[in-house]
Amino acid sequence: MGPGDTPRASGAAAPTGDVTLVPLDGASVSGSPGRKSSAADGNSPGGEGGSGPSASGAPEGSGSAPSGGRADPGRAHGGSPTPSVSSGGGGGGGGGGGTSTGGSATLGGPAALSVSTPVREASDKRWCEKVTVSFHNTGGGAARSGTVTFGTHIIGALGIDWATIESTEDLPVPIAAGATRKKTWTVCVDAWRVPLGMHIETRDVSVQGE
Repeated sequence: MGPGDTPRASGAAAPTGDVTLVPLDGASVSGSPGRKSSAADGNSPGGEGGSGPSASGAPEGSGSAPSGGRADPGRAHGGSPTPSVSSGGGGGGGGGGGTSTGGSATLGGPAALSVSTPVREASDKRWCEKVTVSFHNTGGGAARSGTVTFGTHIIGALGIDWATIESTEDLPVPIAAGATRKKTWTVCVDAWRVPLGMHIETRDVSVQGE
């Protein structure tokens, strides 16, 4: 270095010419055309949103994802979940309530009457006698009408059965299902049919009820 030269400073050289200031942080320079991000233009596989086909089984638009976001797989394929139907113990429990208990009475059906052996009692007239009969309804319904037919035998002095005379009386109703009814009638035949020394025996009883 010569005597007329200016000594250089050690370190960084001083800037020469125009100086341009560049901001370190902040928005990009106004007017510069920036490139759209892949998330903004919808090219990303998960970024597509907005319009699109509605999800299967859901109301219209319920399957679309928010703009710029990723679709939720749980919402994109259906609406509210359908509750499953129990096919095991639940059905059995419901059926148990309708099971009838054993030994229950049969409901409905017609009346069915059975008649007992007649109990006879002599009266003060030889052509009459008192007859007591019991009726039992073994059917499923009440007997509300009917008739009782008596067969009265005319017996001679030697025990000969000369004739049988029938007579009809009304059935004592109503007779409920499963019930028993008893009644006594005075059964008579024509006086001329039973001469002195003869008597009557009411042996036969039949019933017809409705």
